[in-house]
Amino acid sequence: MIPKPLVTVNQWFILLTVAISLLTGFYFLLLLPLLAGLSGLLTGYNPVLKIASKFLAKPPSSYIQEDKAQLQFNQTIAVSCLALSLIGFYTGYTIIGFAFSIMVGLASGVALLGFCVGCFIRFQWQQYQYRRSTK
Repeated sequence: MIPKPLVTVNQWFILLTVAISLLTGFYFLLLLPLLAGLSGLLTGYNPVLKIASKFLAKPPSSYIQEDKAQLQFNQTIAVSCLALSLIGFYTGYTIIGFAFSIMVGLASGVALLGFCVGCFIRFQWQQYQYRRSTK
């Protein structure tokens, strides 16, 4: 379980990095959330969450907790989109670069507003798997 404030910081980090990257044309900035997310997925150590955890006012367990499996699913989507975005920008397929970076930025922004796109996708996938298993 991960405290909700840390998840929120990660969402803001992704959203702001994507926005700055697209506004400035410094697409390499997308490497920051990509590498942080990839590190979290592969090693369990996300530097953004680690830094943000130092600013928690209360013990981590006193906050609303987010499901780690769900967050890893969401992070996998974000990392994939960021990677595809960078590949698009640096291979000359800028439409792909913009499409995937805008998708991950919008998903982060919408999550900050209270709707988790990744949660919806995972729920639908689990429902599909359940329906298949009961036939």
